[in-house]
Amino acid sequence: MDAPHVQIPGPRRPSRRWLLGLGLSGVLVLAALAGSSRPEDPPLPAPASSRADIILTPDTELIRGFVPRHSTLDAMLRAHGLAAPVVARVIDAVRDAFDPRRFRALQPFVLERTLDGDLRHFAYEIDPGTLLRVRHAPEHELSAAIEAIPRQRHERVAAGVIEEAAPSLFAAMEAAGEGAELSIALAGIFSGEIDFNTELQPGDRFGLVFDSYTRDDMLAEVRHALGGADAPQHTYGEIHAAEFHNDGRVVRAIRFTPPGGTPGFYDERGRSLRRFFLRSPLKFEPRITSRFSRRRFHPVLNRYRPHLGVDYGAPTGAPVVAVAAGTVISATHDRANGRMVRLRHSSGYETYYLHLSAFGPGIRPGVRVSQGQTIGKVGATGLASGPHLDYRLRKNGVFVDPLAEHRRMPPGEPVPASAMAAFEAVRDSALQQLEAAMQKAGASVVAAAAQ
Repeated sequence: MDAPHVQIPGPRRPSRRWLLGLGLSGVLVLAALAGSSRPEDPPLPAPASSRADIILTPDTELIRGFVPRHSTLDAMLRAHGLAAPVVARVIDAVRDAFDPRRFRALQPFVLERTLDGDLRHFAYEIDPGTLLRVRHAPEHELSAAIEAIPRQRHERVAAGVIEEAAPSLFAAMEAAGEGAELSIALAGIFSGEIDFNTELQPGDRFGLVFDSYTRDDMLAEVRHALGGADAPQHTYGEIHAAEFHNDGRVVRAIRFTPPGGTPGFYDERGRSLRRFFLRSPLKFEPRITSRFSRRRFHPVLNRYRPHLGVDYGAPTGAPVVAVAAGTVISATHDRANGRMVRLRHSSGYETYYLHLSAFGPGIRPGVRVSQGQTIGKVGATGLASGPHLDYRLRKNGVFVDPLAEHRRMPPGEPVPASAMAAFEAVRDSALQQLEAAMQKAGASVVAAAAQ
C-alpha cells in the first residue's frame, strides 16, 4: 500500500513584531536559512533599531582659571580634586624644572585631571614668554619642563596728542588704544630730554613704531575668557623709533645697535639720548609736591628749614629707580628720613632716596646698581605727612637742585663714525615709519634727516 501523501506546508512569513523580538543575532541566523525558502518569497525586511545612540561620559575634567591669592601649587592642586599622592608626585616633578616657591597669584593655568584624581596635563604661565608644563611620561611617570610660549610678532605704530581730555602721557596713550606699559617705555626713552611732570603742554603729540606679540595658546584663551574686556590681547616688545613734539621742539629717537655694542637710542644725527642722570627717579609721570629750597615750611615740624631735595607725590609701593649707575653707600632706617638709600656715582655725585616703604631686592652697602634699576618703593616712613619720595642730589659734598643739575647733564657716546652708514639706513627707514605714525595722529611731520 502506498504511503499516504503528506503535504508539508511552506514556511510562514514572520511578522514584524516577531522579527524585532529576535534581536540582531536571531536575524542573522534567519538570514542564513533564507536560502531554503522558495524563490518567490520576498526578501525579509531589515530590523529597525531599538536603541538610541550611546553617549560616553568623559573620564577627565578640564579646569581653567587664575591662581588664587595666598595659594601654593600644592594647595591649589588639592583644591581642584587631585589626590594627595598625585599632588606629591607633581611637586617632585616640578622641582626639577621650576621652584614651586615662585608660584604666583593671578597667573593663568589649565589643569586636566581624571575623575578619580589623577593628573593628565597641567600648564602654568610663568610670564608672558614662558610656561611650566607637567604631563605623563612613559611608564606613568610625570615630567615637568619650562617651554617658550609661541608668539606672533607684529610691527605696529601708535600716536597720541596731549589735550584737555588726555592731559598726561598715560591718558593720551590710553586714548590711542594702548596700555600703560608702552607709556612707561616711551617715557624711559625720552627721560633725559623731557620732564613728563612739568614740561608737557596742550597740543604736544607723539608717535612711535614698536613690536607687539599675540598668542593663541590655551593659557592666552584663559586670560581672555576670564579677564573679560580688560584682558590684554597682546604684549609689547621693543620700540624701534619714537618722536615727541614738545612745546615747539621735536625730539626723535631711533633704536640702533653699534657693532660690538649694546642697543641704544639716538637722535637723527647719531647723538645718544642717554644721559648721565635720568630726569626722574620714578618710572611713571611723577607729581612734584615740593621743590629744592633753602627755606621751606616743614609740614610735620611746623617750622621753616632747608629742603635740600625734590618731593615727588606718588602712591605707596611705586618703584623708585637709580637715576644713574653707581654703588650703594647705605640702606638705613631712622626716625627722620625713614627708609633711605644712598648711592655714589662718578664725577663726585651722590643721590639720596628718602621715606621708602621697602628696599629693592639685594640693595645693601657695596652693591653695584645700574641706571634704571629698582632700589626701593615709595612710602611714608620717617617724618612724612603722606606717601612720597624725597629725592636729593649732592655734588662734591654740597646738596644741589636736582632739576637744574639734571638739565646740565651731557649726553652719552654718539654712534661711532665707522657705523654711521649703517645707522643712517636704519634712521631713514624709521623716520618714514614715524611720519606715517604722526599722520595717524593728525600731524604732518617733515622727516628729513639733518646733514
